[in-house]
Amino acid sequence: MNSDLHHAVFRPTRRQLLRSSSASMGGLALAQLLDPGGAAAAGVRRGVSQIPPRAKRVIYLFQSGGPPQHDTFDYKPHLNTVHGEETPASVFRGQRLTGMTAGQSSFPVARSVFEFRRHGQSGAWVSEVMPHMAKIVDDVCFIRSMHTDAINHDPAITFLQTGFQIAGRPSIGAWMSYGLGSENENLPAFVAMLSGNGGQPLYDRLWGAGFLPSVHQGVRFRSGRDPVLYLNNPEGFSSELRRKTLDTMGALNRLHLDVTGDPEIETRISQYEMAFRMQASVPELTDVSDEPASTFALYGEDARRPGTYAYNALIARRLCERGVRFVQLFHRGWDTHGGLPAQLRARCRETDQATAALVLDLKQRGLLDDTLVVWGGEFGRTVYCQGDLSAKSYGRDHHPRCFTMWVAGGGFKGGHLHGTTDDYGYNIVENPLSVHDLHATLLRQLGVDHERLTFK
Repeated sequence: MNSDLHHAVFRPTRRQLLRSSSASMGGLALAQLLDPGGAAAAGVRRGVSQIPPRAKRVIYLFQSGGPPQHDTFDYKPHLNTVHGEETPASVFRGQRLTGMTAGQSSFPVARSVFEFRRHGQSGAWVSEVMPHMAKIVDDVCFIRSMHTDAINHDPAITFLQTGFQIAGRPSIGAWMSYGLGSENENLPAFVAMLSGNGGQPLYDRLWGAGFLPSVHQGVRFRSGRDPVLYLNNPEGFSSELRRKTLDTMGALNRLHLDVTGDPEIETRISQYEMAFRMQASVPELTDVSDEPASTFALYGEDARRPGTYAYNALIARRLCERGVRFVQLFHRGWDTHGGLPAQLRARCRETDQATAALVLDLKQRGLLDDTLVVWGGEFGRTVYCQGDLSAKSYGRDHHPRCFTMWVAGGGFKGGHLHGTTDDYGYNIVENPLSVHDLHATLLRQLGVDHERLTFK
């Protein structure tokens, strides 16, 4: 399997072809994560499906800021022995530093303050800050050998979303909308939702369509009275009047299309029509009062409150039930340069229960087999402490060389542990996996060959 997503975007140069060939081993290694059994997912409504699909949809739980792998899923008991000692040069291996730690004179190793235990039949190590995740490890495939090319937030987040560090390319959700379409004419194929405070800003381009027709960009659902901006009729403007207005505008737009041939005019027409249909579908979707008490016992009481991560996770399940192709949750606040223990506890209180609940809920409803659930941030964190190291607190800087993500459902092997890092959790020693490898594999599970998914 070729791992480079460049082919999905533009004609590669000779250098890119050589890079693609050398990177393909990561994609081959990832093949062992995929469950060889099971029936193929049902055919898509339209699009360019070229491979028998194992999944029909994706829920991407993006943890913005970079969760610390040492304190969550990549347990390193050796750090208890070398805690407070200088990180060896043999571990650094020339790794460049960010401007936030380049001025430090010392780089002491920081062990995790959290207790780790093995869980499930797989024996996966999970930190005490994620007790709900610990209950679903046998449904999850942990990838502990992810690596990226970017060391700062915005290019790293852009890279995870588009396969490029430079802004302007289509997001992976937009590619899936373009390639596979939607199974529901009353909802967009791609929905994005944000939660959490602080950290780096998240720009609309992260769920944008780039050079693809704009109809494929993600539609952001917001909290509050209007989940989608400008969806509701203005005061004194009835649905009947809006229908007549759209018909008139559509006729004018089609006249303009005949003259110019601009495909964006077709997009404009379809977006107006989608917005009209969403006036009925979105309020029903976002009103969770019809959910039984057991749902809120599972996701937590925060799932009743629009704008929370738990509410967004519940809406993600409801969107999947209605045939939406790609749902992306962004949760901010994982950038732990200092005060990591307190910050990590807070982030896990916000996300742990709802994340595990979503996987369990999909499984109970028979949706997990053909739904890919992806969890992870833009990079990992350093083993050495940023700032002052104390018995109870420390910080960790950005680290692109290795980090942990996990995938559940959609043909991935539950309970599988892929990749290994060294005793310091600083370098990958087995089965490295690039961002391009991950993208190519997700597309393949949806029945799309990334080398043939092109736009002209």
